[in-house]
Amino acid sequence: MTYFAAALARTDDGWTGREFDLDEVEDLEGLADELRDLSGDGTGPALLLFEEDDEYVALVRVDGGAHGLDEPRVFLSDRRAVQGSEVAAMLWEDAPLDEPDDDEEDEGTRPVAEPVGDAALLSDLGTPADVLIDLCAEEGLLPADVLTGVADRAGFLDVLEGLREG
Repeated sequence: MTYFAAALARTDDGWTGREFDLDEVEDLEGLADELRDLSGDGTGPALLLFEEDDEYVALVRVDGGAHGLDEPRVFLSDRRAVQGSEVAAMLWEDAPLDEPDDDEEDEGTRPVAEPVGDAALLSDLGTPADVLIDLCAEEGLLPADVLTGVADRAGFLDVLEGLREG
């Protein structure tokens, strides 16, 4: 599976970011610690923007810099990704998942995505919950496009594009 992951943090000097390798992360708390380290002593949010195989988007947010004690906030554009992705399963440890009923799905059609988590985690960064849900559900919009929309609204599109090109 191929994925793109970017860790971004708002610092006193603006947004900073780096491409992120999730192979080194064991659990959500470890990821949250890495994100807090990126933000240093700043109080701005630190985010993980993730997309895998053009199938789904995952967003993780921590606040409060290196000493932040807030729990990480997680959003997945489709909870079914947990069944087929080790990364999604690690990010959404507590997701109650029902096995899909193969008789109910028509062959050749893609089922509708089922977003889970904190859809409001980017509300103060220009993407309210309803807009995030709409972006994820928009016909023909790829996960990379969703991340671009989120980045544009929050003001770090140039940082994200630099990471994608790098």
